[in-house]
Amino acid sequence: MPARGGGSAIEWTGADSRDADVTDRKAVAALVARVRPDAILHAAGYTDVAKAESDRATCWATNVTGTRNVADAAAEAGARLIHVSSDYVFWGGEDRPDGGYRETDPVGPVRNYYALTKLVAEEAARRAPEALIVRTSFRASAWPHPSAFDDLHTSQDYVDVIAADFALLLAHLHEIDDGILHVVTERKSVYDLIARRTPHVRRGSRTDAPVALPEDISLNADRWRELKGRWT
Repeated sequence: MPARGGGSAIEWTGADSRDADVTDRKAVAALVARVRPDAILHAAGYTDVAKAESDRATCWATNVTGTRNVADAAAEAGARLIHVSSDYVFWGGEDRPDGGYRETDPVGPVRNYYALTKLVAEEAARRAPEALIVRTSFRASAWPHPSAFDDLHTSQDYVDVIAADFALLLAHLHEIDDGILHVVTERKSVYDLIARRTPHVRRGSRTDAPVALPEDISLNADRWRELKGRWT
């Protein structure tokens, strides 16, 4: 999503696949050249973790090639790239039973193909100078499934909660000199999160999923809380 700032005010304009397919290098470059942004929030992504196992080409093209195209366009335009990454770049296993991964912790290995593409996408994003990689995780406000995993712990939250944090981040982007930032809330199981808005949801297990999933990929967000407290 390109952004343009003028004077003390910040103007943001949205773009989606109808404006430019992120897998189309020339289309992305043309869009960025036309808008002439100061910053680009790259939020496009293939996020169906289970389907990615059988639709690998599309997942790679969107998450890796798409990120590379946006990063190159940002570099060419002199725009700062804000790349939306994932907690799935961490293993999330028995070596970290309480999660709490920090921005400085080593990433990998990966559990599934989606995780691999998000890990490689972080490297692609670094093609843009001073890129900011924001690791986050969110769920739709309406839960479409009868059960939720109580043995998968995360720091994710609902999309409206995370979106508000991103709005705050973008408003203060000029004050952030970090290269990686974890924008999430507190550690909890997926079940605990979903039960807040869908009380009748049943408990489920990640072992029943059709794809390998981590046990605990909760992120440490001390740095984000520090910045948020300063601004609010």
